[in-house]
Amino acid sequence: MNRVPMLKTPRHCHAQQRNFFNIAGPLINKKKEYSERRVIGFSMLEMYNVVSGVADYKHFVPWCKKSDVISKRSGYAKAQLEVGFPPIVERYTSVVTLVRPHLVKASCTDGRLFNHLETNWRFSPGVPGYPRTCTVDFSISFEFRSLLHSQLATVFFDEVVKQMVAAFERRAKKAVWSRNQHPTRTYAS
Repeated sequence: MNRVPMLKTPRHCHAQQRNFFNIAGPLINKKKEYSERRVIGFSMLEMYNVVSGVADYKHFVPWCKKSDVISKRSGYAKAQLEVGFPPIVERYTSVVTLVRPHLVKASCTDGRLFNHLETNWRFSPGVPGYPRTCTVDFSISFEFRSLLHSQLATVFFDEVVKQMVAAFERRAKKAVWSRNQHPTRTYAS
């Protein structure tokens, strides 16, 4: 087994001390990625409807302050989102690709906040024989332009993503419960 010799530092040299916002420190990888696969108790269409409902994000997605769809056509939407990670609130535009009930993909297009931002939600059949289940493949990849934003994201990234995924699942539960409490009425003519 080959051993790598340890690098010895002369005693008169001091290792660089880094604090949380040390901009002069070595470059860090600002790109963050996360992916998750889950089988859940909602149909593909139920989950697709929640995730594709971008205009409602402001009501349930953590730290989403505004979510306005500014244009929409078959298979495509453009939305303006405002997110707040106190004390920072930022706005960006997202292009959303929609393939019902299989895919919702969003990409940041204006580049003021992010060098790169892409989320993918893929829905496929869940447990065989149980149509009210689906497999959700979720991934997010982003890179902030600002080193400050990147360092904040490093501290909170895992928790933010987990809360975001859980929010969509809670929203699906609420939507299904609401529909079951208020069934569609059929009137005879």
